[in-house]
Amino acid sequence: MANSNGSNQTRRASIHRLRRLDTCAVSDAMDQLKIRGAVTGLRAVSVMRRIAGRVVTVELAKANGTKPKRHLCTAAVDASGRGDVIVVAHGGRLDVAGWGGILSLGAWRRAIEGVVIDGACRDVDESVELDLPIYARATVPITARGRVVETSWNEPIRVGGLTVCPGDLVLADGSGVVFLPAAHAQAILDIAEQIDAREAAMAAAVRAGKPLAEVMNSSYEDLAGKQP
Repeated sequence: MANSNGSNQTRRASIHRLRRLDTCAVSDAMDQLKIRGAVTGLRAVSVMRRIAGRVVTVELAKANGTKPKRHLCTAAVDASGRGDVIVVAHGGRLDVAGWGGILSLGAWRRAIEGVVIDGACRDVDESVELDLPIYARATVPITARGRVVETSWNEPIRVGGLTVCPGDLVLADGSGVVFLPAAHAQAILDIAEQIDAREAAMAAAVRAGKPLAEVMNSSYEDLAGKQP
């Protein structure tokens, strides 16, 4: 039990640190460590608010006549809570929703931080009313019923060509979405915080009137180290 409590405390501390960063600083840190973490094409489709948390995964696929055992994403929502982000792999599918309003209500009731969908979602107005952040590739009114089934949850998935595992960390904001592998999260956070502090100092110098060319000199190009 002590080890479990220690692990939970570490995870909560990591999420707290992650919330104070933006995706750009984290992406720069991952560049320095030569770890791929950014997924392009995902954007906020409900409320524009930064979300950070532990990944809980769901994988969806075409129904092809298969009768689902349960409605998609419900098991993940029921098992999640504060500090968790539901991440749905739907292969970038845009012609049918992989998330909807009742799921958003359930996520809101569980105090889930937000949802990331590699595909489309619907009932966006309901998510806006709930103040639930959803990041997706598109919005569409077409239902998943009879078209989509859940093939797994809390298993490794692929999002935008990137492997994402349960327990990884995710950060999403106006610039995009980045996933931090659990095994490297502490190293990424350490470097990202250093980058964030340096950029804050640079911004302060610009506000104080220092010439931009002096602030953004050659050392800026080395801010995140050599690129992969």
